[in-house]
Amino acid sequence: MEQFLEKAKNASRILSTMSGSERNRILREMAEALRSNTMNIIEANAIDMRNAQESGLADSMKERLMLDEKRIEAMAVAIEEIAALKDPVGRVMEGWVTEAGLKIEKVSIPIGVVGIIYESRPNVTSDTAALCFKSANGCVLKGGKEAEASNGAIAQALQGVLLRNSLPAELVALLPDSSREGVAKLIRMDKYVDLIVPRGGEGLIRYVSENATVPVVKHDKGLCHTYIDRDANVENALAIALNAKVQRPGVCNSMETLLVDRSIAPNVLPLFKEAFERAHTRLKGCDQTREWIEVEKANEEDFDTEYLANILNIRVVDGVEGAISHIVRFGSGHSEAIITENITTAERFLDAVDAAAVYVNASTRFTDGGAFGFGAEVGISTNKLHARGPMGVEGLTTYKYKIYGKGQTR
Repeated sequence: MEQFLEKAKNASRILSTMSGSERNRILREMAEALRSNTMNIIEANAIDMRNAQESGLADSMKERLMLDEKRIEAMAVAIEEIAALKDPVGRVMEGWVTEAGLKIEKVSIPIGVVGIIYESRPNVTSDTAALCFKSANGCVLKGGKEAEASNGAIAQALQGVLLRNSLPAELVALLPDSSREGVAKLIRMDKYVDLIVPRGGEGLIRYVSENATVPVVKHDKGLCHTYIDRDANVENALAIALNAKVQRPGVCNSMETLLVDRSIAPNVLPLFKEAFERAHTRLKGCDQTREWIEVEKANEEDFDTEYLANILNIRVVDGVEGAISHIVRFGSGHSEAIITENITTAERFLDAVDAAAVYVNASTRFTDGGAFGFGAEVGISTNKLHARGPMGVEGLTTYKYKIYGKGQTR
């Protein structure tokens, strides 16, 4: 493990001196490599899908795992979009001259080696490799065992481009020891690894956060809410809430709880029930909700659950303050939304809700690197430091000060 990570660390130093245009050229080659290896990747993915079926993997996980030509093309396009972004490295963020005549520049630089631990989604392999390469970082990737064949095929295609350009394959490296013991070693190798980004279930995030000596940016669970205010446009509210829950229920930015203002609950709850039942959503509600519509009873544990499935909680609240109180108690700091035509209420919600992304009259499903214009993301950070929300190339840089003098002493 130590020898492997030392190679990755040494390889990352090569990137820090490479020009942005050269990195972009190689990224475009990587996109083409995915396209030319589409059938190899699909064949590898078929192995993972068969194993997933035999092992009884949850449907939501299988949906994330599956690759076809359309998804591989989307992965290639994401790499091209990342290549087209402005270079995040070497940017002078600030500059000034001190009283002593020193010229100081605050300059963006790569973090170094980024370890990314993730589950199910093989597109994360190409997305994160490209984001790290664009920002001149080496990456060590630890995918889930359920996507082992898919991740291997994708990494092999990307590494082939590196080797053809006389670059070390360790710049995009799959962790050789994918066991729990391997992860335990990786997250404590602070001599070689500069940042860990865990993406996955609650247990994985907790384990990494509690045991790592390497700095961690968490991609924590998404307990996302949509609050329907008394001044909402009901037609918009129905469309947004449906999108937030049913468009892709198995992802972290999907809504888990719908909050409805008490004053409009009798009129709008039957409309929401009808719409969600057409989408085959399993509904659970608080006692007040159940006074107006017939749904399963939701308990406190339900409101604290990230379903990642087509299941929705409904709670009736006392206006925007009731919605804020519920989110303060149950929210995970990921994405929250208010549907309202009242600007004052909207601003109150925006200011009071502490989350990485807070929406007015839009679906929480937009919390995504691609949707934000980042090409892709390493993760959706629920940290407050060092990055927050969709973590693109900017989140994979730090900075240093360059100081120019003319013989000054102190």
